[in-house]
Amino acid sequence: MKIKQLVDLKFDNRFINELPADQETINNRRQVFKACYSLVHPTKVSKPQLVAYSKEVATLLDLDTNTCESDEFTQTFVGNQLLADMVPYATCYGGHQFGHWAGQLGDGRAINLGEILNQQNQRWALQLKGAGPTPYSRTADGLAVLRSSVREFLCSEAMHHLGVPTTRALSLISTGEYVIRDMFYNGNPKAEPGAVVCRVAPSFTRFGHFQILAARGELDLLKKLINYTITTDFPHLGKPAPETYIAWFTEVCRTTAEMIVHWQRVGFVHGVMNTDNMSILGLTIDYGPYGWLENYDPGWTPNTTDAEQKRYRFGHQPQIAFWNLGQLANAIYPLIKKEQPLQDAMDSYSITFEKGWQTMMANKLGLHKFNPSTDDDLCAELLVILQLVETDMTLFYRQLAKIDCSQGLNDTQLESALHTLATIYYVPEQITSNYQERLKQWLKMYGQRIQSDQRSHTERFNQMNTVNPLYVLRNYLAQLAIDKAEQGDYSGVHELLDVLRHPYTEQDGKDPFSAKRPDWARQRAGCSMLSCSS
Repeated sequence: MKIKQLVDLKFDNRFINELPADQETINNRRQVFKACYSLVHPTKVSKPQLVAYSKEVATLLDLDTNTCESDEFTQTFVGNQLLADMVPYATCYGGHQFGHWAGQLGDGRAINLGEILNQQNQRWALQLKGAGPTPYSRTADGLAVLRSSVREFLCSEAMHHLGVPTTRALSLISTGEYVIRDMFYNGNPKAEPGAVVCRVAPSFTRFGHFQILAARGELDLLKKLINYTITTDFPHLGKPAPETYIAWFTEVCRTTAEMIVHWQRVGFVHGVMNTDNMSILGLTIDYGPYGWLENYDPGWTPNTTDAEQKRYRFGHQPQIAFWNLGQLANAIYPLIKKEQPLQDAMDSYSITFEKGWQTMMANKLGLHKFNPSTDDDLCAELLVILQLVETDMTLFYRQLAKIDCSQGLNDTQLESALHTLATIYYVPEQITSNYQERLKQWLKMYGQRIQSDQRSHTERFNQMNTVNPLYVLRNYLAQLAIDKAEQGDYSGVHELLDVLRHPYTEQDGKDPFSAKRPDWARQRAGCSMLSCSS
């Protein structure tokens, strides 16, 4: 049964009820010690307007359509009014940013409204992003602009429909006010429309929540937080104790590895894999300067801040996740005081990732299962070939699925295969005869591998198209929706959200959403690289 009034939401608020609060109640920037959160109210705005909401997330929260389209909904999820059981707060955490310890960070522009229990007794935390300053905002204003909010809202839902573990987004609401931002930190600030996103997840706890307590030597509070986390978010692990902590960390390693495999599968690049942007639930969190690979380039990062170092480039994401888990291991070590169990858990990350990657590649190529004796070389050569010329990664696998390899490929069929793949390249003049010969050799090897599986073309085609998306949130598509939204036209957001609900199914009349990046978008701001302001 759907809830027709927001007042009927059942708030549990276990986080603030079971963990210690900051004793200071004035909302000024400061270091917060011996506390997991600070109470803080959202900043009221002048003229909020609902831009979009996710009907799927509304269903998770038992909300009906009329409720989501009501003024009460807009006023509540922009932060203008609080429901009776809402006790808003911002949490304290630290983290490594670009490999360096940054000390206290915290919810600088996120304000939690509390946790609810839906009718299935599932716990969902509600969090506003861009609702004003908190004690953790440092020198920032705690606000968000419409362009970054559109990107966060759309990507949260796009990733869910792709099957990638992620936090969700309930709503996107414009504030009717302007926010000053220097998009590329190059001395060109301008006023942009403001907005607030309501994010939803079972928990927003990050690696950094544990790191800050360990760094400060607040070990009693560290123990209290890990006990709370296990009891609330990992009850299946049993009563908190040192051995349970190890089991918990092992599970965090496993789910993190599974998440990264999904990122690599769909070509997603997070852009800011700092430890404070890592969820203990193995969920993708914090959609800032993210991007999807257009041409396959393991060295690409969408983040201008990372353009030189490229720490968070696509091909380095598995190693960064491993490094980040090492920092979490360091944080909880004082509660375990044994290195080997933590090392064993870290090893489980590597094992899970390798097996997951092999299964993922087998599925992407339509193989029955991964056979290292043949498929290590097959995949290694493919990943080299994809880099030789600018090849659209998303479209490559979709076009490959169309090639009937069930009986292998003869010379005539190889020429036909090259024709099928001709549409996926960004610079046609790069397609030399040497490249074509190397690609044909790979296709011939691939055809033999498919033939050995004795799979029909239809079976392989269907398998490949359930793991290789046709529609992804390319940066230029998001920017086109943003351009309209900044003029008060939200139709682009709605249409893109609707298309991304079914990323694996070809949709009539939606060819522009599956097209490779146009030339005009190659260097345009917002369509290629983005800053942390994005």
